[in-house]
Amino acid sequence: MRLTVRTNLAARALMACAANPDRVLRTQDIAERCNASVNHMFQVVNALQEHGFIETIRGRSGGVRLARPPERISVGAMFRDLEGSVPFTDCFEGGAGTCPLHGSCRLAAYLRRAVEAFYHELDMVTLADLVKGNCGLEALLDMDPRGRGQCAGMAPA
Repeated sequence: MRLTVRTNLAARALMACAANPDRVLRTQDIAERCNASVNHMFQVVNALQEHGFIETIRGRSGGVRLARPPERISVGAMFRDLEGSVPFTDCFEGGAGTCPLHGSCRLAAYLRRAVEAFYHELDMVTLADLVKGNCGLEALLDMDPRGRGQCAGMAPA
């Protein structure tokens, strides 16, 4: 199984927002810290906003921030929302796709269970689990030019 670049960047963007809880972040700054093109990050931010993970603030000092506390953002829910429209295999598309075994193959049922188990594991992980106390991540994603995050002065973990 492989995540799309879009979902990978979405996770990075959410972690950047969670690592900077008292700041409104510019999409350009997130893209720079997350090694992504600004155009691609704008698309990701739009998808995250559409699904209610972040909110956008317009204007001169605008940008993005989390729409709810990181403890209430499930990584599994985010992955489902962004990956859910991408079928794991062609037989998941509702039709036979190109597989001549469709209708007699038992593998599809096992794959469905495996994909659901994957999402179930991620449902138990929150954005806070990824960020809280993660000094190495904070050092990488800290947008405060003064470096005053919760781990300031501490060695990265």
